Amino acid sequence: MDFLILTGMSGAGKSQALKALEDIGFFCVDNLPPALIAKFCEMLLEARSGPQRFAAVVDVRSRGSFDELFAAMDQLKASGVSVKIVFLDAADNILVNRYKETRRRHPLMIEGVNTVAEAIGKERLILSSLREQADYIIDSSMLSASQLREMITRLLDREHGEGLMINCTSFGYKYGLPEDADLVFDVRVLPNPFYNEEMRPKTGLDEEVSHYVLGFPQTQELLSRIMELVLYMLPFYKKEGKSYLVIAIGCTGGHHRSVATAEELAKRLGAQKISAVTNHRDFKK
Repeated sequence: MDFLILTGMSGAGKSQALKALEDIGFFCVDNLPPALIAKFCEMLLEARSGPQRFAAVVDVRSRGSFDELFAAMDQLKASGVSVKIVFLDAADNILVNRYKETRRRHPLMIEGVNTVAEAIGKERLILSSLREQADYIIDSSMLSASQLREMITRLLDREHGEGLMINCTSFGYKYGLPEDADLVFDVRVLPNPFYNEEMRPKTGLDEEVSHYVLGFPQTQELLSRIMELVLYMLPFYKKEGKSYLVIAIGCTGGHHRSVATAEELAKRLGAQKISAVTNHRDFKK
């Protein structure tokens, strides 16, 4: 039996993730109060027939103490159930913009909380313990709804998700390191397309920029060495039980060199039959 806790920031994509989980066979319950977790787990353990994959959304709407949730998870683990937490996150400015676009009200917009930004800050504090305990942290800042659903599917689908999945994330150093990065590689040493006026407004997803960045011998050498290191380390990560690895590739602004390199790294990993996806954090900075 698999039991998944889906949680994270409001506006980070939990509804889309829930749909993806349903599509791959999870029985899903939304907005489950922590106080009911223990009873829900008891019912799951008694009903061994029927669905064997369950997911419950627990977030700021649920209210109550998360201590009850952690106690229930321990109970399930002691019974031999596989229990995981998936935490969906996004940059604060992205969350604010999503609320502006949808005109929805943040669940913490109650008395004493007057702005979406203030509600987001309060929500981060409330969910901090869940984030610390999460098995998977997915940053949906630059993911479309379909990309998020694909990532959830590849991460958790038994048919396609066995083994370790790698997220090759590009970023700009000027905006800080990705918080969820496991390995970080600096490609600011590579020739920069930014200084070419024709390529400056484009990104590493454009063929012209990608061809420019990947066309240098030092880029190919760097990619080969990164691949060699990653392939060497993967067995150690798997031995530690890790099933989701974030490899962050950084350049100055996160538009050109890091994007092209992350895309090429994911392609090379795929050629080795290693599940890999890409995420470009700083396109809209």
